[in-house]
Amino acid sequence: MKESFGSPGGSLAAKVRTLAPSMTRSMQRVAEAVANDPAGCAALTVTGLAELTGTSEATVVRTARLLGYPGYRDLRLALAGLAAQQQSGRAPAITTDIAVDDPIADVVAKLAYEEQQTLADTAAGIDTVQLDAAVTALAAARRTDVYGIGASGLVAQDLTQKLLRIGLIAHAHSDPHLAVTNAVQLRPGDVAIAITHSGSTGDVIEPLRAAFEHGATTVAITGRPDSPVTQYADLVLTTSTSRETELRPAAMSSRTSQLLVVDCLFVGVAQRTYETAAPALAASYEALAHRHRSGSR
Repeated sequence: MKESFGSPGGSLAAKVRTLAPSMTRSMQRVAEAVANDPAGCAALTVTGLAELTGTSEATVVRTARLLGYPGYRDLRLALAGLAAQQQSGRAPAITTDIAVDDPIADVVAKLAYEEQQTLADTAAGIDTVQLDAAVTALAAARRTDVYGIGASGLVAQDLTQKLLRIGLIAHAHSDPHLAVTNAVQLRPGDVAIAITHSGSTGDVIEPLRAAFEHGATTVAITGRPDSPVTQYADLVLTTSTSRETELRPAAMSSRTSQLLVVDCLFVGVAQRTYETAAPALAASYEALAHRHRSGSR
């Protein structure tokens, strides 16, 4: 995955949220410390940070590497740059914790801010090389199958509808049995896409595995780059997510970043297939135009 979090402007907190499930508890303590207090941690040696977090120097180094840095020295330099940027006059972040008794205006403001951050985090962290390869595969695909359950199933439907509008053959599968029986029909030249925030949804992993074993190009859109679904993915597109809360679990907040990735895929494919995509879009628009005219039923 493309590492843009080494720059001061990268969202370290978002990276920590994404990778935390794949960390040990001791590594999580190190990651949370650097995300919550970059200035304080930048002033610490590897030994000092290990003592602060009650871990070992080896754990600190492993955490730095998992976050995308060659070693602790590189992480420390990035923390110093991030701290300097935060002290240069940037407004403090809005807290996005939503309380049961929050006025609706506060709910709107908090959700809008959180969604903006989620989109920015996803854009900053996505691997554009993998994205470009996925676009290439989709543009040339004989057929595309997309798997998703629950909220991710809605995103799968959104992608297939977009691909259909530009004349491509695409199917969204939310029924796990139908997904598997269709996946075994895929061949080289076809594309299978699994959308799962957790990366561990069995009903999505099973058809992707079948597609992978039958030679289709497989893509995983997930918030967990080290999750089981990636074992069967030729290409991995990592999404960010809002911080999970009681009123907004990760399965719901992940949809925003998944839709951004889907839009990137669609626009990329439309660019590659413009000579056929543009007329197809125009035709689909014209076919539905009468339904939007005044007085139509």
